[in-house]
Amino acid sequence: MSSHLNGNQRSAKKATVSAAPPAAAPVYPFSAIVGQDELKRSLLLCVVDPTIGGVMVMGHRGTGKSTAVRALAAMLPPMKRVVGCPYNCDPKSPSPSCPHCATVTIRKSDAITDSVPVVDLPLGATEDRVVGSLDVERALIEGVQTFAPGLLARANRGFLYIDEVNLLEDHLVDLLLDVAASGVNVVEREGISIRHPARFVLVGSGNPEEGDLRPQLLDRFGLHARITTIENLDERVEIVRRRRAYDLDPVAFAAEWDKEQDKLRRRITRAQKNLKSVELTDAAIYAAARLCVALEVDGHRGELTLCRAAVSLAALDGRKVAEPQDIASVATLALQHRLRKDPLESIGDDARVLRAVDEMLAHV
Repeated sequence: MSSHLNGNQRSAKKATVSAAPPAAAPVYPFSAIVGQDELKRSLLLCVVDPTIGGVMVMGHRGTGKSTAVRALAAMLPPMKRVVGCPYNCDPKSPSPSCPHCATVTIRKSDAITDSVPVVDLPLGATEDRVVGSLDVERALIEGVQTFAPGLLARANRGFLYIDEVNLLEDHLVDLLLDVAASGVNVVEREGISIRHPARFVLVGSGNPEEGDLRPQLLDRFGLHARITTIENLDERVEIVRRRRAYDLDPVAFAAEWDKEQDKLRRRITRAQKNLKSVELTDAAIYAAARLCVALEVDGHRGELTLCRAAVSLAALDGRKVAEPQDIASVATLALQHRLRKDPLESIGDDARVLRAVDEMLAHV
């Protein structure tokens, strides 16, 4: 009788083990993405310094926009967050504006390790869904007014990705850009007044055939990467080969790229640590200002973004000083979407920026 019961127990145990869900396949490695240098550089710069203001990516369908965002997030070192905090606060330095962490004592046991979040914002999302709103269920059942965090809370310390951002309502894009710039979401509605941390890398993508954002909104994105379908035959073949290898065995394919991934991960971590110690020379600042004057860029976001991106680039390259050459390297990404549209101009925005860069470097 005893052996019969033990046999049943063993069978139940086997059934339990076999019913366990399979492990999730690793995300396609960031280092394995072929081409699309503008996109990859923009994302890396904004990861090192989120104050750059996010990336607007315009390109054809199927060019790897969302793949690159998810691949970069998956490659970043896992982050520590406070258990039960809907805003992903860092246990070592919880945000003073966090409604959860400001009311509790955080102990070492309250910290867990998690992956960097990537939050997708669907086109049909309402403002309440994005910023958060009154928790109706608790209000009806318990009679108390509490805040139900939205997508911006989940995106804190991670990425907020908006596909087809050029089709999103203008007031929502404006709201997202405000929060991305300040790092704080302020909600005042239905008797609720709340502030919570919301610092994330904002990435918007779109297809140029479906129209662009209004210039007033486009200007508020820090960087603008334009990607096109790769025409080089060898690169197109390599894309197919790598994707096929990944589809056949994701684990083995990811393992082949572990060394490159680790190298880039260390480079990003080192750059984030050294960012504040990078010196921005006066020559670099003058170069940024000279470029914006030559291109007749409205406002001063152009200079600020150029300088932040140049410092981020220097940190990524392991250098202690940002020079005019760094300004030149990031000029197209930082300025091509800020130019006034001239119907008489026969060359594209990127070519206009490069022409102005050549003239700027000649005076350095």
